[in-house]
Parts: sequence; structure tokens; C-alpha cells
Amino acid sequence: MDVESGIPCIDFSHLADLVEGSEGWKSLCKQVREACENYGCFQVVYDDQVPVKLHEELLMGSKELFDLPDEAKEKNVRKIKEAPLYESLGVHNAPNLDQVEAFTNLMRPNGNSAFCQALNSMAKKIQKLEEIVRKMIFQNLGVEDYYDSHIRNSDSLFRVFKYNAPPPTPSDDSVAVGLQAHKDLNILTILNQDIEGLEILSPGGKWFRVLPKPGTFTVFAGEALMAWSNGRIHAAKHRVMMQGAKDRYSYAFFSAPKEGAPVEIPKELVDNDHPLLFRPFDYMDFLRYYQANPHLDNSLEIYAGAV
Repeated sequence: MDVESGIPCIDFSHLADLVEGSEGWKSLCKQVREACENYGCFQVVYDDQVPVKLHEELLMGSKELFDLPDEAKEKNVRKIKEAPLYESLGVHNAPNLDQVEAFTNLMRPNGNSAFCQALNSMAKKIQKLEEIVRKMIFQNLGVEDYYDSHIRNSDSLFRVFKYNAPPPTPSDDSVAVGLQAHKDLNILTILNQDIEGLEILSPGGKWFRVLPKPGTFTVFAGEALMAWSNGRIHAAKHRVMMQGAKDRYSYAFFSAPKEGAPVEIPKELVDNDHPLLFRPFDYMDFLRYYQANPHLDNSLEIYAGAV
């Protein structure tokens, strides 16, 4: 495991050649767990599974969507008042082609077959990566028996993002906030960016920039996974800072608990050294609480803390 740009970089490029349970597999499991425990995130090299052409087709189609008139995009687009440079579009269960086509047709009645195929294909590949990462975490924590039910009780959301270039200023090196510092609330996020801008807060309290690389994704542990692991997994705080005259595009796959499926710490992860930190809670209820109290820095502890 290399540490680049302040976070670990783990090579998954030959994962298909590994046998689950082999020494190579166990080594990757250990690297993934240590990265999630110590950093809450890591970069993963997955270039043999994601062709550059697929990445380019997805970004090109995303740009075309964001170029649509506002009256078309407003049927789906998400904007944040405190982040005027940011907008995003999202589709639930993107590994299902019907869902992707419905998402696209909502804004483009004539559809866009090439974009739908690219998004659906990318979503399937990233979903596979997400499930492998989650299995590795569960195995290395000694709670693999919970893995299948955890997957069954999860949903996914695929988002494409646009961060508009900030207005020009007399200083070429001025920096503008693209997205405020935050922790993801879900289970795992797997993200790819076309140009730099993503910054992560290190355990030592220093912000550092993650440089984009072909075939490389950034994986974030979210607060739902942090809570489920009884605090063993760390959720990293991150933000987007914009500089220069180029718009920034990215896409991400989010896994999250289904509504009604409780986030509940396995009994195997509670002991004298690791007392219970969170009582069981419904993720969607917590999400609504967070949205109603966006300025709380410790909303999960307040909402579901065991003490």
C-alpha cells in the first residue's frame, strides 16, 4: 500500500486474478481495513476493469446533460444554496438500465442511448468494486456473516456533478469553495474526478489535494459504516475547492441502507475495549434529521449516540 497525496493508494488492478482467501486477498483486506480505520478513505487503482473510453463517454454525456436548459434539468437537478458553483444529477439503482433510461428521458424525451449505456455500465463496474471493498472490510473485522444481509438491505445512488469555474478575479491563484467540508452519511462512496479540486482532511488536521489519475477512484467510508463498525471505521471529512477557468466534472456511486433497515452494531464489535457507541437507528430518519440541522458538526452522535 502506497501513501500518495496524503492518503493510501491500493492496487486492485489484478484483483480478478486473486482467489478469495489467498494470501494476496488477505493482504488487500488488511490494507483496506487499515486505510478505512486510519484515514476513512483511500485511492484504488482499478484501471483493468474500467476502460478509459467508458470514462470519457460518461463524462461527455454528463456535460451534455448539464448543458440542457434549466427548465429541463430542474426535474432532477440538486443545488445547494451555500455552494453556488455546484450542481448534480442523480439516479437510483443505476445498475438497472431501465432506471437510467427513465432518468435520462425525464430531461431528454428523445433519450440518449450512448449515455445510458455508459452510465449503466460504469455503475455496474463500480457496484462490483463497492461490494468487494465492503466484503474485505467485513472479513477483516471478523463479521463476514453479516455481509450478505448488509448487501441485501442496501440501496445505491449514482450522481454526476458539475462545479462551475469560479468568476475571474485579479488574482489567478484565488480559490473558491465548490462544496463545503463534510462527511458522507452513507455506507461507502466511490468517486472519480476529471480535474483536481477534491481535498481531504488528514487525521492530523491538514487539508491535502487528491490528484486525478486515469483508472483510479477515491473511496470514502461514510458515517453509516462508521456507526455500524462501532467507531472502528473513520469517516473522512472532505471538500471541493475550485481554482482556474475550467469547469470540473465528477461522478460517484453511493451505497446506503434501505429505509426501514436499521443501522445496528454487531454484537461481535462490542466489548470492554469497544463499548457501544450508537444505538440502532433508521438511516433515512437520520438523513432527514441531518438535513433539518445542517450546521451540526456531530449530528450522528446527537441523533443516535448511546451515551
